[in-house]
Amino acid sequence: MQIQSLHKWNLSPQEAIELQKQLAYEVIQEDKFSAPIKNVAGIDLGYDAATDTCRAVVVVLKFPELELLETAQAILPIQFPYVPGLLSFRETPAAIKVLEKLENAPDLILCDGQVLAHPRRFGIACHIGLIADVPTIGVAKSILVGKFENLGEIRGSTAELIYRNQQIGVALRTKDKVQPVYVSVGHRLSLKTAVNYVLQCTPKYRLPETTRLADKMASFRKK
Repeated sequence: MQIQSLHKWNLSPQEAIELQKQLAYEVIQEDKFSAPIKNVAGIDLGYDAATDTCRAVVVVLKFPELELLETAQAILPIQFPYVPGLLSFRETPAAIKVLEKLENAPDLILCDGQVLAHPRRFGIACHIGLIADVPTIGVAKSILVGKFENLGEIRGSTAELIYRNQQIGVALRTKDKVQPVYVSVGHRLSLKTAVNYVLQCTPKYRLPETTRLADKMASFRKK
């Protein structure tokens, strides 16, 4: 998968904040992708404190069958400090490197993290989506910013995630009476379409199969 450089990475935290504010205006929040989606990818990222590196693992699944098609991993030195709200500047370089290794370019990427549900409306899935020019969705296990109310108990129930009087995503019940996930737009998808794809990728469990398999693969490779 070929990916073009969007910006330099040797930035100060303040420069990164300003860049986030600029790039947030380039995020497309409507359906701009070629149908049909034939494969979906999930990315898992983690740190190795002993070597001060970031590891990225990507899985590509056939869609809608959700059968494993390809995996890849990349390890890069950590070059950006930990700053709340700027996590993508630590992790995205490894994510891009692992995507470049794929022979099967994904039509859609599900990221385990925040996207528009971010203080500056520019989380990691927005970052990856813009750089890779691929539709992306953020599916987070917890809330970074925002609140929701009155979420139904049945699979498929949604409640608006509101932050500063604006909707930034939804709380989505992917399994009856189980803790929801938090879905927000990354790039080139509407929120309604994002929710639809997340549900199709979570046939049995709380988390999408893309996230579950990427996490399993990352855990296996750590052993």
